Amino acid sequence: MSTLVLELRQGDLMVVNGAPIRFRNRTRIELAAKARFLFGKQIMPPEAANTPARRIYFALQTAYIGSEEERGQGLVAARALIHDFMEATTSPTVREMLARALESAESDDCYSALKIARRVMRHEEEVLGLPPLPAPRREATHPAPEARGA
Repeated sequence: MSTLVLELRQGDLMVVNGAPIRFRNRTRIELAAKARFLFGKQIMPPEAANTPARRIYFALQTAYIGSEEERGQGLVAARALIHDFMEATTSPTVREMLARALESAESDDCYSALKIARRVMRHEEEVLGLPPLPAPRREATHPAPEARGA
């Protein structure tokens, strides 16, 4: 069985299977079972979802780490937001990225969908001249965190 080891700093936030966990001190944890999780700056607070691409990211985030009920609602919201964005954009590249993100989310690979959505957010920031959201401090390089230990 493979495991994933993460080092987290004091004050870091992690959401595992819908439960938020804040670390009181620096810690090293090992995930030895399948889990849906995000940590640190990968987690977008609701108030940061203030542009079309950021709303897509937030909806996909909800579809990934929300409660059972929230995940379904998050996917429904992501579909609608992605559809609207695809209709409004003039960029074929962005349309293709959004189609891949939706395909990933609908096949229960929301972690990959979130990575694609981050790229769309960066594109949107450049086109609109917006300040970027802080980049994730650590972004996992493995295919999907929930696949570990499965």
